[in-house]
Amino acid sequence: MVKKAEFELASGRVTLLAMRRRHLRAVMRIEDVVYPKPWTLSLFLSELAQRDMRAYHVACSASRIVGYSGLMLAGEEAHVTTIAVDPQWQRRKVGTCLLANMVKVAKSRGSSNLTLEVRVANKGAQALYFEFGFQPAGIRKNYYSETGEDALIMWACGIDTPEYAERLAGIEARLALSRPPPASSRGPGYVDPGALDRPGRSGNPWGAARGGGVIGAGG
Repeated sequence: MVKKAEFELASGRVTLLAMRRRHLRAVMRIEDVVYPKPWTLSLFLSELAQRDMRAYHVACSASRIVGYSGLMLAGEEAHVTTIAVDPQWQRRKVGTCLLANMVKVAKSRGSSNLTLEVRVANKGAQALYFEFGFQPAGIRKNYYSETGEDALIMWACGIDTPEYAERLAGIEARLALSRPPPASSRGPGYVDPGALDRPGRSGNPWGAARGGGVIGAGG
């Protein structure tokens, strides 16, 4: 099991740790800012209690929690349940680190395939997912309850193959070389490529679908 991971970014080192109860105050602070329908503390506690079927991590810079992520694990398949980055730390590739770590965790727990949902209109988030090898697999109509928007179902298959390991190694190698896009490049109609929607909960044990979390430009 992956309990700790470190990424060297242009802006410094980011360490990913398994989420624990002591982290939840900082997690809830980010949650309340980035999601229109934030999860409750009790929901997070319920998720953390299911260690055999869940994997939650926090991203830390020095001693500060700057993001977090979650996975649901079901045999050969894993489902991204949440991903978010503190707005002050967006556009620093923290979200990319979280997603890369989720791939590693899913693989270590026996998963071959990883899935998530994203708003159909969120082309920026989809671009980051494409980088990780996700491909469209269908549409869930009216998936996001707060807006009635449709969700695009995406899958990354074969995450346990040598070919995918090579893809992931390339992503990690580029992380330290990356720089955020200048503000001047973000004109009218700009879509933040790191604006990752919360994978919705329709059809899953959690209830209503939700989305809208932001992790920052380029992850």
